Amino acid sequence: MADGFAGSKKEMNAGAQAVAAVVAVGGVLGGAWGLGEFFELGHSPEDVKPAVCSTTKDELPAEYASGAKLCAALNRPDLPALLGTPAEQPLNATGNGRWITFGSGVKIAASEAKVQLKTHTVQVSASYDDLPVDQAVEVLGVTVQQQTVLGHPAVVYSYPTIAITFDFGNGKTGSGPGGVARHVMVAADAKGGGGTSFDVVVWREDGTLPDDMALLRVAEQVLPTVPGWAGKPVGGGGLRADHGGQRGASAPVVV
Repeated sequence: MADGFAGSKKEMNAGAQAVAAVVAVGGVLGGAWGLGEFFELGHSPEDVKPAVCSTTKDELPAEYASGAKLCAALNRPDLPALLGTPAEQPLNATGNGRWITFGSGVKIAASEAKVQLKTHTVQVSASYDDLPVDQAVEVLGVTVQQQTVLGHPAVVYSYPTIAITFDFGNGKTGSGPGGVARHVMVAADAKGGGGTSFDVVVWREDGTLPDDMALLRVAEQVLPTVPGWAGKPVGGGGLRADHGGQRGASAPVVV
C-alpha cells in the first residue's frame, strides 16, 4: 500500500461514504419527460434501445477504466431485462472519470457510469485505492454480506439515498431522506488482493428496496466487460501523492 495511505484512513472513510452516497433526483426527469407520459403506452422488449452515453470530466489517463468505457459496459440492450423490467426504455446514460484528492495530498483515480430508467437507476464505478474489499468494509463502517461474484470476493451492502426535490412553480429545491440503494463491491481479481475494485449500485425511484437478485444479475453480466476485470492490469496502482493540480479532484456524486 502506498506510503501515507494508513494515515489517511479517516479521510478514506469520509471519501468512501461520499462516493457511496446516492442522490435520487425525480423532479427533473418528471418535468423533462412530461411527468411520465412518454411511458403511458409502454414498450415491448423488442422496442427497447440503449440510451446514448454522454461523458463529462472524463479526465483519467488511458490506463484506467474511463467513464466512457464503463458507460459502454453498463448501457447494455438487456439492462432493463436484468432489472426485471424488460419493456422499460432507458432515459439517459452518463459516465465520468476523475481524481479524488484527500487532505493529505493522496489522489485516487475513480470513474463511474450511470444509466437511469423510469423505475431504477444503476451505477457502476471503478476504484483504484489499493484497498482490498474486506478492508473496505471496515472503512465504510456498514453492515455487509460477504459473498463471491463470478469467483471474485465481494460484499453486498445498503446505503441510504438523499432525495432532492424541485418545485417548478417557485424554483425552490429541497432535500431529505430518500430510499435505500443496494451495492455490491467486487474485487477486480479472484484473489482479492487490492488495487482495483468495482461497485455496482441499484436504487429504485419509488424509494423501495431494490431486488438483490437483479443487482447480482447486473454485476455478473456487466463486470466481465469492464477493463481491468479478472486481474488484467489496468495501471500501476491508483494512489498518487503528487500535488500537480492538473486533474480534477472533487469526489463524484451520483445525480
